[in-house]
Amino acid sequence: MKDKNIKKIVLAYSGGLDTSVIIPWLKENYSSCEIIAFVADVGQSYSSLYNIETKAMQSGASSCYIVDLKDDFVKNYIYPVLQTGAIYEGNYLMGTSMARPIIAKAQIDLAIKLNADAVCHGATGKGNDQVRFEITYAALAPQLKVIAPWREWKLRSRESLIYYLKEKGIPNDISIKKIYSRDENAWHISTEGGLLEDTYNVTNKDCWVWTTDPSEAPNEPEQVTLNIKKGEITAINKKELSPLQCLKTLNIIGSKHGIGRIDIIENRLIGIKSRGCYETPGGTIMFKALRALEQLVLDRESFKWREQLGHEMSYLVYDGRWFTPLRESVQAAAKVLSEQLTGEVVMSLYKGNAIAIQKTSVNTLYSKDYSTFEEDDVYDHTHADGFIKLFSLSSKIRALKKAK
Repeated sequence: MKDKNIKKIVLAYSGGLDTSVIIPWLKENYSSCEIIAFVADVGQSYSSLYNIETKAMQSGASSCYIVDLKDDFVKNYIYPVLQTGAIYEGNYLMGTSMARPIIAKAQIDLAIKLNADAVCHGATGKGNDQVRFEITYAALAPQLKVIAPWREWKLRSRESLIYYLKEKGIPNDISIKKIYSRDENAWHISTEGGLLEDTYNVTNKDCWVWTTDPSEAPNEPEQVTLNIKKGEITAINKKELSPLQCLKTLNIIGSKHGIGRIDIIENRLIGIKSRGCYETPGGTIMFKALRALEQLVLDRESFKWREQLGHEMSYLVYDGRWFTPLRESVQAAAKVLSEQLTGEVVMSLYKGNAIAIQKTSVNTLYSKDYSTFEEDDVYDHTHADGFIKLFSLSSKIRALKKAK
């Protein structure tokens, strides 16, 4: 039974298949409601946003709002996560996960501004995004009703969605034969569905959008210099750029060399395993450059702590728990460590590989005088004797006990 008190709904609208169906479905099932399309510009391609307002109106929306979130997304969502070293299950740089909180927050801001009664999203009942959207709704605007069509309607496949649009006379450019679910923003593009649903199928060219096949990438490596200040990339090849422009520049360079491709099976929050092809060219370069700089700057225990922070942050972000005290706490701890991450890293890009080949920092803890294999006059080897005796004392005591 639909809530008759709902008069105005703000839909997170992407212009894709699901949300194109949701607008006429809402009009059909919430007949007295005004449907407002909210479009978050988080750096997706021009083609994704082209004519999107007209498309929303043709689907039945009363209005469409496009909000530019690109700079905010990179500076206040991507960089804080990047500084923690978070990477989900050792592979995924969480492009979709990081974008959902900022999208949901901007959607809520618009809903409150327009005095809407409800917010709506197009996430399926099988995925992670339903959780990410709705945790944000609950944290920031618990008074708003939440509508999740995939948990209400009887449509159960991409094919049925296409037929629904056809019945309603709403144009779309998605075919049944070649169906992929894609998510794109400034950080990455993901591809799911289609042939990827069989884990033994090898990917083809249709599964990759941004990056060159590494086997077809240039035969000569390219070096790119990243300048980093307090854990943020500030310049590429000595040219100072905004956080967003740094990422865009590295996306272009990295894509050419096939950097940042992964084909993985991941554990979704709700318990289902899913396969996805992710392309994060610029992000992969940035991630590896920061980790390379950490090798110079962080002492052993600080590095260990940063790794723990990254592990915790990966689950917080993946699970959509952005607006929580725990995320703020982890981020604050990582920020303290990143205060020392100032320096320069040179990355070599070659056929899908991004390798740090040079690194320097004013805060480096590396000392050639101490680490050299040649003769030195700063390190007394005899000092190691007492250290080892104390470090191994518990093992010695245990062995003595066993001997008795």
